[in-house]
Amino acid sequence: MNAHPVTVSDDQLVSELWARDVPFLMGEQVSPTPQLDSATLIQSLAESRDARVRMALIPLFLRHPHFFSDAKKADKGLSSQPGQLYLRFYYTAALLLQRKFRERLNKIYGEQMQLPDLFSKKIGIALESNPNHALARLAQQHQVLSDQYINWLETYEHGAERLVKYMEKFK
Repeated sequence: MNAHPVTVSDDQLVSELWARDVPFLMGEQVSPTPQLDSATLIQSLAESRDARVRMALIPLFLRHPHFFSDAKKADKGLSSQPGQLYLRFYYTAALLLQRKFRERLNKIYGEQMQLPDLFSKKIGIALESNPNHALARLAQQHQVLSDQYINWLETYEHGAERLVKYMEKFK
């Protein structure tokens, strides 16, 4: 990752997602191959001003759980607290959604590695074995730490459902 922040447009980010087989947001695919390294992509998604673009972190991690090490790099490179919160909460949501949607994801992508827990201690939650209960607790903690009383649980679920339904339809 660069020492200086790279400004990446939302259109470029959408193209990067499509180039990585993450058809989550509609847009034009500028290049069939990724142009950004994965850590820069993750960091740029987390720092986007567009909520839909930020939410694409969830399907990105569901599709590419091996990007977990890039998530750690991106977390260190994020300069803003909101960006770090988005990355940490969306990554943790993806971890829980991966457990919840395991069977459906396996039918689409085959057996994949499980996302390791990177951020639960940093955001102050304990991950319980029941993914639905853990997602609800995560959403409550997200409201508290972000001071945004949004239905985060629905946001997390939407990110996963949209990707899974699309992939089930076209794969």
